[in-house]
Amino acid sequence: MNRINRVGVFLLIILTTGSINTYANAPSVDDPIDTGRQIVNMNPGWGFYYSDDIRIKPRKMEVDLPHTWNASEILSGKSAYKRQTGIYTKSFIAKKAWSGKRKFLFFEGANSVADVYIDQKYVGSHKGGYTAFCLEITDFLKDDADNLLTVMVSNAYRTDVLPLVGDFNVYGGIHRPVSLIITSKNCISPLDYASSGVYLTQTSLTEQLARVTIATKLSIKAWNKNLSVRTRLLDRDKKIIAETKTAVSGQNSKGVVQKLAITHPVLWNGLAAPYLYGVQVELLDRGQIVDVINQPLGLRNYSVDPNKGFSLNGKHLDIHGLGRHEDVAGKGSALMAADEETDMALIKEIGANAMRLTHYPHSRYFLDLCDRNGVIVWSEIPMVGPGGYTGPGFINSPELKAHAGTMLKEMIRQNYNHPSILFWGLFNELKLDFDDPLPFIKEQHALAKKEDPGRLTVLATFLDSDYFNNTADLIAWNKYYGWYGGKFEDIGKWADDAHAKYPAKAIAVSEFGAGGSVKQQEDHPLKPKADGKWHPEKWQTLFHESNWAELSSRPFIWGKFVWALADFGSSIRSEGDTTGINDKGLVTYDRKIKKDAFYFYKANWNPEPMLYLADRRNTVRTDSLMDIKVYTNTGYAELYLNGLSVGAAKADQFKRVIWKNVKLKQGQNKIAVKTRGLKMDLRDEITLTLTDTL
Repeated sequence: MNRINRVGVFLLIILTTGSINTYANAPSVDDPIDTGRQIVNMNPGWGFYYSDDIRIKPRKMEVDLPHTWNASEILSGKSAYKRQTGIYTKSFIAKKAWSGKRKFLFFEGANSVADVYIDQKYVGSHKGGYTAFCLEITDFLKDDADNLLTVMVSNAYRTDVLPLVGDFNVYGGIHRPVSLIITSKNCISPLDYASSGVYLTQTSLTEQLARVTIATKLSIKAWNKNLSVRTRLLDRDKKIIAETKTAVSGQNSKGVVQKLAITHPVLWNGLAAPYLYGVQVELLDRGQIVDVINQPLGLRNYSVDPNKGFSLNGKHLDIHGLGRHEDVAGKGSALMAADEETDMALIKEIGANAMRLTHYPHSRYFLDLCDRNGVIVWSEIPMVGPGGYTGPGFINSPELKAHAGTMLKEMIRQNYNHPSILFWGLFNELKLDFDDPLPFIKEQHALAKKEDPGRLTVLATFLDSDYFNNTADLIAWNKYYGWYGGKFEDIGKWADDAHAKYPAKAIAVSEFGAGGSVKQQEDHPLKPKADGKWHPEKWQTLFHESNWAELSSRPFIWGKFVWALADFGSSIRSEGDTTGINDKGLVTYDRKIKKDAFYFYKANWNPEPMLYLADRRNTVRTDSLMDIKVYTNTGYAELYLNGLSVGAAKADQFKRVIWKNVKLKQGQNKIAVKTRGLKMDLRDEITLTLTDTL
């Protein structure tokens, strides 16, 4: 295999007549119904209690969605957390105006198994907490009357539900938004694995012409000969640039396939220019719109070469990014739009052009943000192995395999149209001490290619063998040289050896990182114990400086993903300054402090002029001679000690300026650095205290 090329068109999945943020203020159940599709916000006003409260009137808490019952116990110091069943209830009136219309409940995520009831009558269930599901409830509702919605959700450990293991917490609850979708009897189907019902596939793309196929799945309850589907393509200014219309016959009542062409297409080009067209798909009855889906459209080509790395739209692009968990202090995985936007702001600030969204499909709103901001995405299902821990990541049972296959299909269909997603992840860190996962992973690869031939599959392993090499299109390794073992520079030797041993395989580094506590500082740290209580921030910084130096000099590594964007909850961890936290993030769990390593990458990845004094939290020193280091991408910096210039120096190739053996005075010392940016002078300063004893 010399080169892997893929052509892709991808659209935001939006289940309404316009774009919708299901976290925000969608219509309430009191708002009037439109003539077409309506999305009703079901997030406010739920009752919640645990299933072991079987009293006639259980003691309910009032909660709004998204919600998890685990958020408050993460820092408790206990390795176990609540993995049980919670019950959510909500009463709502099915308006008289909805009579004769169809009603669907759409859950973006309920972790991990959900059973849904209307007026205590079973409607349906779903397994898997990180993919959406949709249930039609038309025949269950009483018109113009109260209806009781009950959702039983369990995050209890099960051998037929992914993930089986993992270095992260499975937060129980309805941790993503819920909507009520109201449509006419004939609609664009929301029941195809909870997808948008619209799939766009780019069949060819040149500078002169792009061709796109639009497959629209329909749900027809009252077919007549006057039904048709009209699809319009709009440019960024909302101007219609192409249109097609297809009659719905008895033969194609389950869906239609249409084609459109775009002359001189503008490409979705990552961070540089994430251009999005608009696509409007309408179901018409006698020329009147009865349902409509609007979606943005991105056009691009990409390829991965074993020697040259990654290319986007014919130009080499060094993929550098981070891994991310949906996990914020005090909230767990029950994130609001503001939390997603905070993380995207951090991603943009550091200059990452790609994200590995681990270890499960992330929310559609975050994917929307990636689309609009040009951030390339690797999305994966939670087929997670134990890595350096114990337990099975895979069990060769019909139940688990059926669930994993369904989850892969859900992830692909629900997210088929996002331009940011380039890679479908099949697993992370599976081991071989339980059932052999290889035959099933090959089945998963085949399923992914059947569902979406236009994207590449990838897997993340930590095993130094070629056992999984021919399983997916691409392979990546999780490597922690200088943290769990070895020396910093070993990652360069490993990469060279892997490239020489597997010259036809495009390889990446899917994780590399080290723990770092902003509360733990020392001047000259020795290698800490990964499972110990002392994780000095400076060691994390040195780890990343050295690892990046090795990885960035090897263009054949098609992707480099730092582990991780932010600290996150992991109940099995008892290390660093806080129990229950994996502290490898470049930002603290609450997103309030950016660690020194964050600014190292910002200087190297983000061209916006910046200047940052490292080791700033190590404010009390006993050694009068110290090295002072800054990160800057302006090319140079000048150092001032207690108001006097120590001199200017040039930055090295990794955007560091270091002054060696600067002599401090007893007591307080004011350290200041200055440089000139493109539009302004930059300055940073800290105060250090020199003392005889700590």
